[in-house]
Amino acid sequence: MDDRVPRVPEQKRPGSLREPVTLRFDVLGPVRARRGEQPLATGSPQQRALLAALLLREGRTATAAELIDALWGEEPPSQALAAVRTYASRLRKVLDPGVLVSESGGYAVRGLREGALDLAVAQDWAAEAEKAKGAGALGRARELLNRALGLWDGEALAGVPGPYAEAQRVRLEEWRLGLLESRLDMDLEQGCHAEAVSELTALTAAYPLRERLRELLMLALYRSGRQAEALAVYADTRRLLAEELGVDPRPGLRELQRRILQADPDLAEPSAQQAEPSPAPVRPAQLPATVPDFTGRSSFVTELSEVLAGASGDGGRVMAVSALAGIGGVGKTTLAVHVAHRARPAFPDGQLYVDLQGAGSRSAEPETVLGAFLRALGTADSAIPDSLEERAALYRSMLDGRRVLVLLDNAKDAAQVRPLLPGTEGCAALVTSRVRMVDLAGAHLVDLDVMSPEEALALFTRIVGEERVASERKAALDVVAACGFLPLAIRIAASRLASRRTWTVSVLAAKLADERRRLDELQAGDLAVKATFELGYGQLEPAQARAFRLLGLADGPDMSLAAAAAVLDLATEETEDLLESLVDTSLLESAAPGRYRFHDLVRLYARACAERDESSPGERAAAMSRLLDFYLATTAQVYAIEHPRDRLVDDLEATSYPGLRFTEGAAALDWLYTEAGPLLACVRQAAGTERLRRAVDLLWAAKDLTESGANSHQYETAARATCDATRAMGDERAEGRARTVLSDVLLVSGRIRQAEEEAKVAMALARTAHDATAVSWVANNRGLICLHQSRFGDGKVFFDQALEGLRASGNRPFEATALGNLSRAYLGMGNTDKAVEIARRGLAAHSEIGRSVRLANSHFALGVALTQADRHAEALTEFSDALRIFNEHRQRLWEGVTNFRIAQVHLAARRPAQAAQHAELALTLGCIGGDRMRGNVLTLLGRALAELAQVDRARACWQDALTLYEQSGAPESDVVRGLLTCASAG
Repeated sequence: MDDRVPRVPEQKRPGSLREPVTLRFDVLGPVRARRGEQPLATGSPQQRALLAALLLREGRTATAAELIDALWGEEPPSQALAAVRTYASRLRKVLDPGVLVSESGGYAVRGLREGALDLAVAQDWAAEAEKAKGAGALGRARELLNRALGLWDGEALAGVPGPYAEAQRVRLEEWRLGLLESRLDMDLEQGCHAEAVSELTALTAAYPLRERLRELLMLALYRSGRQAEALAVYADTRRLLAEELGVDPRPGLRELQRRILQADPDLAEPSAQQAEPSPAPVRPAQLPATVPDFTGRSSFVTELSEVLAGASGDGGRVMAVSALAGIGGVGKTTLAVHVAHRARPAFPDGQLYVDLQGAGSRSAEPETVLGAFLRALGTADSAIPDSLEERAALYRSMLDGRRVLVLLDNAKDAAQVRPLLPGTEGCAALVTSRVRMVDLAGAHLVDLDVMSPEEALALFTRIVGEERVASERKAALDVVAACGFLPLAIRIAASRLASRRTWTVSVLAAKLADERRRLDELQAGDLAVKATFELGYGQLEPAQARAFRLLGLADGPDMSLAAAAAVLDLATEETEDLLESLVDTSLLESAAPGRYRFHDLVRLYARACAERDESSPGERAAAMSRLLDFYLATTAQVYAIEHPRDRLVDDLEATSYPGLRFTEGAAALDWLYTEAGPLLACVRQAAGTERLRRAVDLLWAAKDLTESGANSHQYETAARATCDATRAMGDERAEGRARTVLSDVLLVSGRIRQAEEEAKVAMALARTAHDATAVSWVANNRGLICLHQSRFGDGKVFFDQALEGLRASGNRPFEATALGNLSRAYLGMGNTDKAVEIARRGLAAHSEIGRSVRLANSHFALGVALTQADRHAEALTEFSDALRIFNEHRQRLWEGVTNFRIAQVHLAARRPAQAAQHAELALTLGCIGGDRMRGNVLTLLGRALAELAQVDRARACWQDALTLYEQSGAPESDVVRGLLTCASAG
């Protein structure tokens, strides 16, 4: 028989059959045959071996002698020939006529339709992937290879006997591994190194002597910022090769180790030779459109262009940074955008833009901006680190070697800007700000003043038209003078005139001459900006003006149409008409379909108008009250959908304004995560007002935000603000709830001592206020805190307290959750049987209620109990069920901790490779419990790696875990020190 890796390039269409042949064959797994979707009986193992041998002959005839040799090798049975004929006869009856043919004393499979054999399909896709890779289309190549690899269903030719099948199994497995290595290599080329670590960890455990996999793992770890582990992989490999084969690692692996030791910058990102032609997210083009009537500023344009031209690094300049400063409305953004567009050819790798909202009360946080920049540069969400420092480092690494222009608009101060600067030659940054950034090291500072009279008149003329201005030049000069020569004021005034054909320039000049319309603020400073906005505001219809004033009261990055309707107390259609008319006047921006935002200076002006022009101060408070009601009512419904029959929603503050209604959970979650920023801003804004109780309850109802890992920093800020406000107002009920929420936040982030302090105060306040809901909730929190502190008896007491209150209130879902927590307390006290029993009760209760995110918690709790009972298979089933539900409800941190628990089960069951893979997934996703839990994951990963004889990498994991434990004061430090000591002694 032919012993090469089989290739089946031709799968012919039947020529003489009237009906289409629908046979399908699989060899990349158990040998199977199907007619359409109907499986066919392929007989005994020897009969399947005959079928496989014929399928792998590429349609050529196999002689009887070749088939005997394939099935039995050198010692065939005496009736081998008769057996072959019998197998062929039986197969012929099962297959379509004309498929298995007799020819020249042998047999062949002929006339298969295209795609009839899975191996042939895999080969075609692999060939297409190779072509795509050669053309630089790595994304397409990866997709094709994943398709090909997805055709494997376990071991090729599984269960098929005979020497030929054994030889083909070996060759097909080698080919599969080659495809897998090629795909993983492309993963790394496209920056998916964090995701690849988990898969490579499992593969190196399964194929410990395959050096290419070790090399890819080293590179993936290094690019994930885990240099010590990368070097440890090399040390493990060298030792293993010496012990097993008596050889040294191949030169490529040794060279990679050398480059990692030297921190070779070329290793930090994919090589340029294999980089795929970048799609839009990888080559960002985020600059706003430049205004077509840009006028003047020629000296500044020249000056800034020359600075950007120096971004190549020549002359010792590392990168070009220009900071434009000036009062609001002076045209900083317009100039910066214009210069940036002119400089685009010098920055072929893209342009990034962000409005840092520095003039507002809530400026953009650098870590949030870096997250958006990293996504625009092609980084997967799962690969974006949590901390500001790590994000900034990854951002600079991704820009290294690229030529990218970064426009940082409307910055608050130099501290906000520094983490956002590229830091390498070839890149440049343009910064605009209301303040002069003298403390921004190395920046080229530009002070932008108002326009000269000639420039101001030229801008006015370009907008209005030469014909209308030429006859009224003096009036035009009066107009731009009244605008204080501020570009934004000139543009607004000229646009009004251009849209009113019956007006003359003199009419506009007369209007601006009226001090009641123009105000003295036009003369200098920020007041000039306010006066400029007054020009547009004064032309609004009453309904438009009211909308402008009231919408400006709300904090937050933007506002949805539904939220705006609540502020204005109008129907959605009427609200949309008003908002779109404000967009036409440039007093409001359309951030996206159905979403609107103010420029920060316009928002400040709108609030000044509200204070000045609203006839009743109560109307401002009523507008903000309706907005808070809208968020609370809608969030309560989201909570009710996510937590069916949970009584928390019945105990929230009453609302007068309705919220949105949802028909299914995905839409509800979409709303919650989209509105997180404005919602939390509303909570912060309500602190210290009569709306405080509702704000606290809104934060409570939105609790899923912090457990998902989304907006955790903003959520904690809002929680602390409500704690401070409730304490200052002496509202014990509200403060008890606020501190309960804050203890939740601290628990999720692993700050146990702080969580305990807040929970103790919350418990006392809730009892004083007779707030049974808060008492039950905080008792559950205190029980969880005790679990973290290994005070299991105390934990049981608190869980019993929580359960007593929950049963009294009829809160069956929360009771089921508390039962799962109580189960863990019994585990800690050594009563495993009782723990399993209680966890099953909690799961049964949740199952009766229906599918919810808390059902996942019950599966999780039962999985933990079963793990300790050494019932590993059952535990894995529970964790798998939990994982699916957590994923469905977007609870990323819970997905992470569930993968950690699955890793524990695999390690206990002596499956270290699977344990390492799931531990890596936990590291990628993050976990409830913050740095301490990350230390637990690293400790477990180290144990798994040690069992896989990857001792040096294990030691690196333990060292990282020890650092985390020491920083948090966790008691696990001693355990890890012992592991490190044993590893060193070994």
